[in-house]
Amino acid sequence: MKNLWKITLATMLLCASVNPAGAAEPIKIGSFLTVTGPASFLGDPELKTLQMVVEDINAKGGVKGRKLELVHYDTGGNAKDAVNFAKRLIKNDNVDLIIGGTTTGDTLAVIPDVEKEGVPFISLAGAVEIIEPVKKWVFKTPHTDRMAAAKIYGDLRKRGLTQVALITGDGGFDKSGREQLLKLAPQYGITIVADESYGNKDTDMTAQLTKIRAAGAQAIINFGLGQAPAIVTKNIKQLGIALPLYQSHGVASKTFIDLAGDAAEGARLPAAALVVAEQLPDADPQKPVLLAYKNKYEAKYGPVSTFGGHAYDGLMIAVAALQRAGGADKAKVRDEIEKTQGFIGTAGVFNMTPQDHMGLNLDAFKLVEIRNGSWKIVE
Repeated sequence: MKNLWKITLATMLLCASVNPAGAAEPIKIGSFLTVTGPASFLGDPELKTLQMVVEDINAKGGVKGRKLELVHYDTGGNAKDAVNFAKRLIKNDNVDLIIGGTTTGDTLAVIPDVEKEGVPFISLAGAVEIIEPVKKWVFKTPHTDRMAAAKIYGDLRKRGLTQVALITGDGGFDKSGREQLLKLAPQYGITIVADESYGNKDTDMTAQLTKIRAAGAQAIINFGLGQAPAIVTKNIKQLGIALPLYQSHGVASKTFIDLAGDAAEGARLPAAALVVAEQLPDADPQKPVLLAYKNKYEAKYGPVSTFGGHAYDGLMIAVAALQRAGGADKAKVRDEIEKTQGFIGTAGVFNMTPQDHMGLNLDAFKLVEIRNGSWKIVE
């Protein structure tokens, strides 16, 4: 037994000399995403992006000589699972930071835990309430629903359209978007003449749209994500409603166009420049970043979406913070994320502050229109 102990001790000492404490320890990136379920077309490209970028960073030597290790769980869009997974990431997996929360519901559910445990968390969801009021450990990369509402209303004002009908889903993102649309309407001279809703698992919205048709609206805004907005879009065409249709940035992927088919023709929405990267002027500082990510992603997985872009932005902001922090100390990394300035991402140029844990302005949004089955810049 004594000899066995000597051999074991010698082996441990040898390992310690070859692999000094912390030298080869990976930096653990935790993630919980909606890869399956109704919002899978958001979570799937997010996970693929994280895997692709982590692989690329590791191939180049990692961060400060340490490889990245991605620890991921699929919530299926269940907020209770998101909470359990977040706790597991923090308590069992001992991750250094978390990038995830595909949906607003999943994100809001885990905020109390990440705040309590002091873990840097970069959300990939849209609602403004994720970062307002500011939470010490919480950041996000997608444009907010308030920004989307402002972008849509700005275009309606340019077109001289003031009588608007709303139709929104029952998810957290949908409800938050509706709240922002109602709140901002007076500032843009918009009158809401109809306010209808649906369940995100519904398969027909003609009853609500029939009411909208009778309301005297000049335009329709559908704020939602998943398959439901495509159903709304097809139902509008089936009913012969010939009104301008606006969607939210929650449908900024080729999947929406494929689901809605020719009914989507002419629909407008605010979106990240990623979906129209080739249309940007060559002098735009975002263009090379967008094309590099887009080309790499599409060569590996197929058509790019803005949702994968949000994951790219979150991970690259985190990596830059890790580099500046000189390691994975959570408090130092949090501070460095908050100091992010001039970071050119897929969603825009990020300039965070202690008062702004997103760092994007309204100019980061492009207003796009669906023409001949693809995206075209309106402005």
